[in-house]
Formats: sequence, C-alpha cells, structure tokens
Amino acid sequence: MTTTYTALAIPPAALAQLRAVDDAGRACRAFTADEEAAGSPLRCCLRGVRAGERIALVSYAPLRRWAAGNGAEPGAYDEQGPVFIHAEECGGPEAEPGSYPFDRPGALRTLRRYDAGGRIVGGRLFEIPEAATDGFDRAFAEAFADPAVALVHVRAVEYGCFHFEVRRDTP
Repeated sequence: MTTTYTALAIPPAALAQLRAVDDAGRACRAFTADEEAAGSPLRCCLRGVRAGERIALVSYAPLRRWAAGNGAEPGAYDEQGPVFIHAEECGGPEAEPGSYPFDRPGALRTLRRYDAGGRIVGGRLFEIPEAATDGFDRAFAEAFADPAVALVHVRAVEYGCFHFEVRRDTP
C-alpha cells in the first residue's frame, strides 16, 4: 500500500487575516508582480507568481497558527517569516493531488518535523531528485515513521521560507 501525502496551502481563514494584518502585526501591502517576482512561490495556491498578478509579501507564522488550533505550545520553536500570497482571494491550490509544489530537481529543502506539542523532533536536508514526487513521498514516509511526528514543514534552504505543510492526519 502506498501512502499519499498532501501539500497544504495556507488555510483560507488565515489568508483572510493575513490580507488585512500579517503575523508580525503589519498591514498588508499589495503590489503588482513584475518579471523579477515571477516564479516566486505563492503559498495560497501553491504555484509560482505570474507577472501582472496582485500579490503581497506578508509575515506568516505557520506553527503558531497550527498550535493555536491544536492546544500546542511551541515555545521558542514559534517563528514567522516572509511568504507571498495573492492580494485578493484566489481559487486555492491548482496542483494535482499527490503532487508537490515548488519541486524543481536539485533544489534544497529542509523538512522540519514537529510533535503534537509543537516542538521540533527532527529534520533533514532534502535535495529534490529528478523523480520529485517519489522523493518527497519517501521523505514524508521516513518522517511519519516516527509516531511522535504530527506535521512536517517544508522550507527553502536558501532563505528559510516556509513552502508548505504536510500533516499526519492528511490522506
């Protein structure tokens, strides 16, 4: 039996809040994406930015938001960082189920594992292989083989940016 993992975008309720005030308390400032911003990862719909789209760069605290909904206390592991989102509501993820966004072969990612209390219980450096989906599936299977792991955050190595989340309870 093969387990399928689902890359989770920022939830719609959180996006609505971030489009007003981000997790650092700053007002959202929208702008029109130019060619330089094109391709940057959008965390609302899990695809690259297209030139001409209205987007915003906001501060997002994914673990803090997950912890608040799950009664967890991440303590010092709570962090926030920059993410691109559409400035207005969008249709959400466009990717096929069972695929992973931002999966350029050779790109380096950090897969951080968190327990039900919101504490880091491990992680690993991950270089996206040519067979990206299979590589991600193996990495998530390895992570969730540890029964303490409740969720995994995928982050870019270069900037530390949050890309997406995978949860144990995700089909």
